[in-house]
Amino acid sequence: MTTFDVLNPATEEVVRSVPLTSADETDAAIARAHAAFPAWRAVTPGDRARLLRRFADAVEADIEHLARLEVENSGHTIGNARWEAGNVRDVLNYYSAAPERLIGKQIPVPGGINVTFQEPLGVVGVIVPWNFPMPIAGWGFAPALAAGNTVVLKPAELTPLTALRLAELAREAGIPEDVFQVLPGKGSVVGQRFVDHPAVRKVVFTGSTEVGKQIMAGCAAQVKRVTLELGGKNANIVFADSDLEKAAATAPYGVFDNAGQDCCARSLILVQASAYDRFMELLEPAVHGVVVGDPADEKTEMGPLISAAHREKVASYVPADAPVAFRGSAPEGRGFWFPPTVLTPPDLRHPAAAEEVFGPVVAVVPFAEEADAIRMANATEYGLSGSIWTRDAGRAFRVARGVESGNLSVNSHSSVRYWTPFGGFKQSGLGRELGPDATAAFTETKNVFLSTEE
Repeated sequence: MTTFDVLNPATEEVVRSVPLTSADETDAAIARAHAAFPAWRAVTPGDRARLLRRFADAVEADIEHLARLEVENSGHTIGNARWEAGNVRDVLNYYSAAPERLIGKQIPVPGGINVTFQEPLGVVGVIVPWNFPMPIAGWGFAPALAAGNTVVLKPAELTPLTALRLAELAREAGIPEDVFQVLPGKGSVVGQRFVDHPAVRKVVFTGSTEVGKQIMAGCAAQVKRVTLELGGKNANIVFADSDLEKAAATAPYGVFDNAGQDCCARSLILVQASAYDRFMELLEPAVHGVVVGDPADEKTEMGPLISAAHREKVASYVPADAPVAFRGSAPEGRGFWFPPTVLTPPDLRHPAAAEEVFGPVVAVVPFAEEADAIRMANATEYGLSGSIWTRDAGRAFRVARGVESGNLSVNSHSSVRYWTPFGGFKQSGLGRELGPDATAAFTETKNVFLSTEE
């Protein structure tokens, strides 16, 4: 198969047929990126910064087109898709300041002067998942380009369209074609060449923990650098002293956003037992109020799942005897729809309470005391994100320090802010993306000593 039919998940209609990059074509693209590296790293910091700002401006001018393309390709709501395209713009603008701030250090030493330099790595391979095609691509390529690396990017097979458009916008902005290349294709072909090819000096991967382990093992053979952002089973911890009305009203959007296809989704809600009944009373109308439908409609809050196969996987967490408390609505007919669903399993042994569902299914489980909440939140191999709802600031920090997770929000469901580092504990990943230090992850530290002795 040399092409792939991209489907609209809301209609199951073919949007476009996209050529799949072969292994030989991938090697040729990597060779071009390797050849382009010396000239790109030699671009003065100010000029590289200007090119990134021009890239951001090109994205800004194309936001509506990018958003509509994502709605059609990924089934994202139009509101989410506009935010996602805007995030690419913002991340490019943020890292456009980095080339002129890749400063080293002067370290006091006897007998001379010692300085350090942040040198780019070379070719960076970025492997992007299907759930957030635009933002996650930008989190990889923006700091990598800013640090002076060339980039080859593989979008998910299901969702290549916005990445291909971003490559066109980069060229329009003046970034050389071989400096930033998008290679649609299979992970077993294109992604594997990123891992195996010696000219690729770093791999950035976002996806499943299972595949992440394979990539890490492959990179280890070459002592190749890797950043991994993997799965998550995230707890939304609601204490009895919290603003229960707000906690319940926002809980659906902490898990059902993007139809739950988010490694940061709070798909386990832990509620203090004394507030459990009241929380459930408040949660039910909030779930019924989630607007599920045509993702191109401005009023829609949740669209379809990405594919029929994924819908089947999500449905496996809600068998006929599942402890369903209540469900929202979803359109019937064509499209990969699944209604927002709330389960009330008795404990964490239920698969929906223990595993990453990656769909609009949430398990609500009571806990007794603060220590129980921390223990239950940590009873997973993952540690990516989570929320804590309480009015007690001391408790908020105690619980935040106790939960084994890379990104926590108090009285909020925010997980990703491009100004701050993002990544996970345990099997949720390795390394950090975003924030002021992200460019350092795309550089080597070079130490130079100059003797001043006669």
